[in-house]
Amino acid sequence: MLASIRANKNLQLFIGLLIGTGFGFLLQKGGLTSYNVIVGQLLFTDFTVLKTMMTAVITGMIGVHLLNAAGAVIFHPKQGSLGATVIGGLIFGVGFALLGYCPGTVVGAAAQGSFDAMFGGIVGITLGAGLFAALYPRMEKSILKKGYFGELTLPELLNAGEWTIIIPLCIMIMLLFVFLEKSGF
Repeated sequence: MLASIRANKNLQLFIGLLIGTGFGFLLQKGGLTSYNVIVGQLLFTDFTVLKTMMTAVITGMIGVHLLNAAGAVIFHPKQGSLGATVIGGLIFGVGFALLGYCPGTVVGAAAQGSFDAMFGGIVGITLGAGLFAALYPRMEKSILKKGYFGELTLPELLNAGEWTIIIPLCIMIMLLFVFLEKSGF
């Protein structure tokens, strides 16, 4: 069944649309499309974003690796490099600093009718993606390949089993949650 879904690109797009819509709905209901919540995270006064994202990391990390162990998914790590990471981080950071939204939350905020997200965010994402696409051929073989590390995953980097990494990471994230709650965040 999963092989037939993988082969049907239109079905994959439809499933992606449904999941994206659900994700946006949950972001909005969780308050993560609120400018004040996001700025509160950047100012270290409201940790709603961190708690939500770390919960997603734990859930996704465990879920994907269990599905992989069951043979239900196939991992496709993306190639990476330090140059691409720095360029992506700069683009993300500038947009985040200027507008106070990340790409996911800006779309959710625009969908709920926030004018700053609609006109600043969506326009900014469109212009930024267009600029990156225009510059990509010039950067592809130069800066984006600097510090190339290929499809290296954290377990491969540390020469350890997947669960040897997953379990301690989950424990560390849960300890972070306890610390934040005891600190009143």
